[in-house]
Amino acid sequence: MAATETTRTARPGAPAPRGVGRALRPTAKVLPEHARAHNRALVLQHLFHEGPSSRADLARSTGLTRVTVSDLVSVLISEGLVEELGLRPEGRVGKPATLVGMRTEEFHVVAVDLADDASLRGAVMTLTGAVVARRAVSLDGRTGDAAVAVLEDLCRELLAAADRPVVGVGIGSPGVIDSSGYVVAAPNRGWYELPLAALLTERLGVPVQVANDANTHALGEYTYGGATGTGLMVVTVGQGVGAGIVLDGALVRGRGDAAGEIGHVTVVDDRDVRAGDPLPQPCACGREGCLETLLSLPALRRATAGRTPEESDAVLASVGRKLGIALAPVVSALNLAEVLLSGPPELLDGALRVEALATVRARTMPLLGQDLVLRMGSLDEDGALSGAAALVLSGQLGVT
Repeated sequence: MAATETTRTARPGAPAPRGVGRALRPTAKVLPEHARAHNRALVLQHLFHEGPSSRADLARSTGLTRVTVSDLVSVLISEGLVEELGLRPEGRVGKPATLVGMRTEEFHVVAVDLADDASLRGAVMTLTGAVVARRAVSLDGRTGDAAVAVLEDLCRELLAAADRPVVGVGIGSPGVIDSSGYVVAAPNRGWYELPLAALLTERLGVPVQVANDANTHALGEYTYGGATGTGLMVVTVGQGVGAGIVLDGALVRGRGDAAGEIGHVTVVDDRDVRAGDPLPQPCACGREGCLETLLSLPALRRATAGRTPEESDAVLASVGRKLGIALAPVVSALNLAEVLLSGPPELLDGALRVEALATVRARTMPLLGQDLVLRMGSLDEDGALSGAAALVLSGQLGVT
């Protein structure tokens, strides 16, 4: 399947940045047999987020001995991930320290976003999130194995477009997906009990990481977009509706890896119909009246097609109220500071967003709702791609 391409946007030969984003709070205990991999990740994580440092700086920051740090740095240099950058420019007493830095511009990752209802988008990116090349391909309504084939072809095109070693492929997909990249259920894609990460790793010959698209978008906004990690929710609006949550620097996965599935909260029932709302529509999950039947892109496009701008705003405001009803208990329970919307701004960033915020504030304590920020994501369409790239950094390099 032919794909569209845009021009290279990365700056060849650009100097290494001082540091990138912030690290997620670790949530798992490190076992003794994982010690070396853990120590390696500590060194890479420091260099990625803080920028070039001396071996002594690394030892102080990580708590490792200088001997251990020197050994790890030597291995990372031999692997090409780290390089020596010369003596520290500042004048200090004693022997000048040699700086080492991560070669973030010398490797690529492939990131793919499956959230859109009509097409798949992907990019070749540097480790710091700069886009090198893009591709997009139409789904043409395909689901199940046919959709997997389209995804595989897109990944192959992106791998061919990379002109530097590819660390891995990161994919943000709708649905309930466990930590191994196993798709438990993605109804809108027709995927059930699908080992997508393992399948594509075998077919493509490179490591593949797969996670829920809302979770990847939340990772992208947290790492690269400047969003707060004290209480952040990113609501993704595409073929379906989902949410990714970061609390106190940790991604919330939930029991069964299903945290954030607000798209399947019922917001239309008989009481709403008696009050004048349309009949609840069937949802891909098998129920009726889910938020997704109103807020997904296909639903929004159908509801606004052929209407005047004033009529469209009224429809979008009604959907925004339903979104606010679904968000209010979550905002209250988790004391969220920010809710970000990801999707077409012409549909979301107007009457829908305004009414959603007003509804949340009307349904929560003033202490919680009045300071809530409800805005569009700062990374626009690249939020999920940046998060997919962060998946690879975490899975392959231990950098979070």
